Amino acid sequence: MAEIIQERIEDRLPELEQLERIGLFSHAEIKAIIKKASDLEYKIQRRTLFKEDFINYVQYEINLLELIQRRRTRIGYSFKKDEIENSIVHRVQGVFQRASAKWKDDVQLWLSYVVFCKKWATKTQLSKVFSAMLAIHSNKPALWIMAAKWEMEDRLSSESARQLFLRALRFHPECAKLYKEYFRMELMHAEKLRKEKEEFEKASMDVEHPDYSEEILKGELARIIYKNSVSIIKGAEFHVSLLSIAQLFDFAKDLQKEIYDDLQTLHTDDPLTWDYVARRELEIESQTGEEQPTMKQAKAVEVGRKEERCCAVYEEAVKTLPTEAMWKCYITFCLERFTKKSNSGFLRGKRLERTMTSFRKAHELKLLSECQYKQLIVSLLCHKFLREALEVAVAGTELFRDSGTMWQLKLRVLIESKSPDIAMLFEEAFVHLKPQVCLPLWISWAEWSEGAKSQEDTEAVFKKALLAVIGADSVTLKNKYLDWAYRSGGYRKARAVFKSLQESRPFSVDFFRKMIQFEKELPNNTPVSYLIVCFVFFFKDLWMDYMKEELNHPLGRPENCGQIYWRAMKMLQGESAEAFVAKHAMHQTGHL
Repeated sequence: MAEIIQERIEDRLPELEQLERIGLFSHAEIKAIIKKASDLEYKIQRRTLFKEDFINYVQYEINLLELIQRRRTRIGYSFKKDEIENSIVHRVQGVFQRASAKWKDDVQLWLSYVVFCKKWATKTQLSKVFSAMLAIHSNKPALWIMAAKWEMEDRLSSESARQLFLRALRFHPECAKLYKEYFRMELMHAEKLRKEKEEFEKASMDVEHPDYSEEILKGELARIIYKNSVSIIKGAEFHVSLLSIAQLFDFAKDLQKEIYDDLQTLHTDDPLTWDYVARRELEIESQTGEEQPTMKQAKAVEVGRKEERCCAVYEEAVKTLPTEAMWKCYITFCLERFTKKSNSGFLRGKRLERTMTSFRKAHELKLLSECQYKQLIVSLLCHKFLREALEVAVAGTELFRDSGTMWQLKLRVLIESKSPDIAMLFEEAFVHLKPQVCLPLWISWAEWSEGAKSQEDTEAVFKKALLAVIGADSVTLKNKYLDWAYRSGGYRKARAVFKSLQESRPFSVDFFRKMIQFEKELPNNTPVSYLIVCFVFFFKDLWMDYMKEELNHPLGRPENCGQIYWRAMKMLQGESAEAFVAKHAMHQTGHL
């Protein structure tokens, strides 16, 4: 092995001598490079090989290449590249080849090889790397697409890209992504040919080329791909995606029309088709025969007309296809237009009217999901349409009586509307909802009461909530109650609430820590404040906090720590006791 390493180091010497001779590196730097290279060579030549060693080798060589580039730029020297950079690139390619042969299944390694070749190697070399990678990873369509795009965009070889796509489709005959990218590639090829032909015509050059036939220039190859793909891959979504690609190319108007007509013929029972057809009206200009509005209102009126045409298509769609999915498309469109900013009061009013009209129809048919009721309420609230928001909220709670979120939104609307019936509605909500989902409503009621009602009323809400909410949810409620007590009545009120709840299970360390913090905020507080919680034997951390407070507080009594330790050991059990002993030992040795 030593002979191999020595031979590889000697192979480096010509390039290193050149680097030193032209002044890019000093003699000391060359020696450091040789030493580092020897270490790296040893790691990739030993019997047990690790992928990380190959990666480190490659990374070092790339860093060296970049450093050489920077130093060339600095001194303005651009000669001897064949003897220096090309030698390094060739060596790195050899390392990549060894690594990719050993770890064939590592796609990331292959991609690193591709990235390196894109930056440092020739196009012919990269083409070979893609071929080797695809021979092993032919089951990954994304790699075929990457290779074909490179052939098309970087190597400017439409024929090579086409061959790659055809090979890929033999492996993946039902891959929608492959068909879409192949379709796009053929359209790009046709566009490139059209531009070439235009340039030749401008130069008055008569060039006979088989690719300049009228059919190819119109995108006939793309049309063949379209026809073949839609016969294999069914569904409006794929059809629409091909149409979206075709619309990027102005010369393909005939192809766009054919795809659009086929979409309407083949997928009339798909909501996506109707949605696409309706939204397409936004892109169509008004007919010249229509009355032209004044300049000030021109844009708003034009947009309004387009939206009216869209809604006319949607209205026809929900009559032809009265399903929840179709109504979802309609309502989503109305919401998108409603939330779109506009300075025109006329346009805002029209959008609100259309949104509410479509909602009422869908609600009457019970063809809207809970999510859409929520979206509509939130949108209306954001734009301060409280009356309309309340109408939707009332309809939503009638249909989804067991949804806590829906009741919350309805209460939010009523609170913003300053309704006098809020407390009554909270009570009504609790009748319909399961106790497990009521916590957010209780918190909302308490927060509203704090701002709108007396302290007695708010406290009554908290007490009522604590009786209704059980389990882990009660922990959150107790913390909220304690916070409110401290805000509204200071320390005395908080202490009273704490005493009433300190033995209420489940216990929470945050609840006790909160009270300790209130105690600390008192003037002339002492570590004795921890005594109010120490009977709660579950929380080892509180015992440690108590001992640290005695040690660190100006009025603390460190001599009490031994007593506190033994009290804690009596109270704590099992794992808590073991953890406490371990923490105490760490503290004693100065690790805490």
